[in-house]
Amino acid sequence: MLVSVIACLVATFAALSWIGWRYFVSPVRTPSRSPSPDTRTRGIQISVSSVHGPLLLAFGLVMASVASVLALSGHIFLDPLHAPQLDRQQHIQATLTPEALVPPPPLPPSVFIGTERPGLESANRDWSRLDPEFVAAVLKIFARLESRGYPFALLEGYRSPERQDALADSGALVTNARAFQSKHQYGLAIDAAPLRNGRLVISEKEPWAMDAYLALGEEAERAGLTWGGRWKLKDYGHIEAAGAIRSRNRRPSVSG
Repeated sequence: MLVSVIACLVATFAALSWIGWRYFVSPVRTPSRSPSPDTRTRGIQISVSSVHGPLLLAFGLVMASVASVLALSGHIFLDPLHAPQLDRQQHIQATLTPEALVPPPPLPPSVFIGTERPGLESANRDWSRLDPEFVAAVLKIFARLESRGYPFALLEGYRSPERQDALADSGALVTNARAFQSKHQYGLAIDAAPLRNGRLVISEKEPWAMDAYLALGEEAERAGLTWGGRWKLKDYGHIEAAGAIRSRNRRPSVSG
């Protein structure tokens, strides 16, 4: 179909070129002697009348070509593989570029006071202290959880070695890991809890909260992260990067 249209257009262009050359460009021989006024007048009339035919033929060819293209336009589909190179590059770039998610604004400090988790009001919730790739994965998990009806808030991100030791010594069963044995010190772990009606629901004894934590585990493991709900000391709101910590000055850590 497309080949037929191209052939028709080429033939039309050739015909128009021949008409233009034959009747409008090619030099006209003039008689050796000057014709009389009557002869010149009749010659002009004959020349003008002889041009009417080619002009009508050229106009007809153009209109026929336009009509053919319009009639066939709904039946011609270009192969997607022959799309412009620029469009393909833009599509590939958009596919490979990950969606840029922005960390949510911090919650008021009053939200973290008086919860069942001690010392939470002094925890660090600065997203910039965490590993950027890990943050990107966590934000995608949070977005999927919110679409499932379980909005989550960051309880703690980076944790200093001093705080890690203090939590391990507190006897509150928050963690068994000592300083530099937790991925919190490397910006590769967070603790989170679901929000309901603007309030944190930390305890998994609340059925809705437990469902939210299970959803967190599903999404975290789907993203290739480690979920604390699988550990012997259950930490349902904890997710971290998979694998062991490696540091030049520290031995590989245990989970914390």
